[in-house]
Parts: sequence; C-alpha cells; structure tokens
Amino acid sequence: MSKSPFDESRKNHWRILGKTVVKNLASRGFEALYADTREEALEEVLKIIPEGASVGVPGSVTIREIGAMEALEERGCPVIHHWDPSLSPDERLQKLQDELLADYFLTSSNAVTQDGMLVNIDGNGNRVSGMAWGNNTLIFVVGMNKLTATIDEAISRTRNTATPPNALRLKLDTPCTKTGYCVDCSSPDRVCKALLILERATGGRKSHVILVGEDLGF
Repeated sequence: MSKSPFDESRKNHWRILGKTVVKNLASRGFEALYADTREEALEEVLKIIPEGASVGVPGSVTIREIGAMEALEERGCPVIHHWDPSLSPDERLQKLQDELLADYFLTSSNAVTQDGMLVNIDGNGNRVSGMAWGNNTLIFVVGMNKLTATIDEAISRTRNTATPPNALRLKLDTPCTKTGYCVDCSSPDRVCKALLILERATGGRKSHVILVGEDLGF
C-alpha cells in the first residue's frame, strides 16, 4: 500500500507534539524520550536493559508489537510473562508474581495526557501494581495514538478504546464485546477493575517513558 502524501505531515505533527510531552513527562520525574519508529523504540529499550537482566512483561500488546520479547531473549535476558496458554492456573499465578520481581518491568500505558500523566486500567491488578511500586526499573513504551488532551479523556480512553479490544482478544463474555464501548458492567469477566493515575514518577526507582511516533497497542 502506497503512503498518503499527507503521512509526513502527520509524522511531523507527532514529532513536535511528542517532544512537548517528553518535556512534560520529564518535569514529572520520568526519564522520557521520543522515538520515530518501533525499531528506534526497541533500540532504546535495549540500551536501558543490559544483557542477562530479567524482564517482567505483563499483558502488553505494544511490547510484543515492537519485537521486544524476541530481542531480549536473543541477548540472554530471561523474559517472564503469563500469556503462555499452556500454563496451569498455579503456574500462571506464579508468573504474575515473578513479573513484578524482575530486574526490569517493561510495559505500555493505556493513555498519556499531554501534560505528562500516565493512566492505566487493569483487571487482575498485576500490571498497575508493577507500575505503582517496585524496587526495579520501570519502562513504558507508548504509541502516540494513546495521547489525550485531558485526564478525563485519558480515563475514557482506557475504558472505551483499550478495554473492548482486550476483552475481545481474551474471548471474554463482557457487554463491551457486544456494544464496543464500556457500560460499567458487573460481569465476572470484567477486565477494568483497577484504575491507576501516575501523576508523577513514584519514588525509589527509575521510570522511563519512550513515546513512539506510531500507532501501537490498544
């Protein structure tokens, strides 16, 4: 498929906006940078994570889209994740716990506000737990498609843009898989139970944010 003649203007807009958001993230204590492409984003991830370090990867489509899992394993990094369908319930629970204890916690964010706040929603709570506290290094890789103007828009994005496709991916029987948007259900399969707003980087650890000038994840 040929590129639209307007694609470069869109990319330039994302670069300009992305650099503004990077400054705002830095003012909130995050070590932030902008990468034009997923390949550049992966290079930045590999600069941060040394060979042999363990890496916990929770339920993140973005991290898989940039090829981080394979690249890290190739350089000898144990990659811990719970998405393996062959895991027993007990094994999956252990993986969820081990993700949080890895040297690096590598994930994405459901939304980022223009003024530098990160907003995430979770079903099990494992992902937002790893974002809120840890004595390891936290790394977010976030496509510019997840940028919002306000905190209210960010929260809406977590519920109406990120959650329905995730529920569909997991083949869950939730109302949002029928409507396409959140109805604040009471379904036992509900995947939006814990909402986390990181207004600033939390203390006691390094927190990196890599904004990427591509459409990544949900």
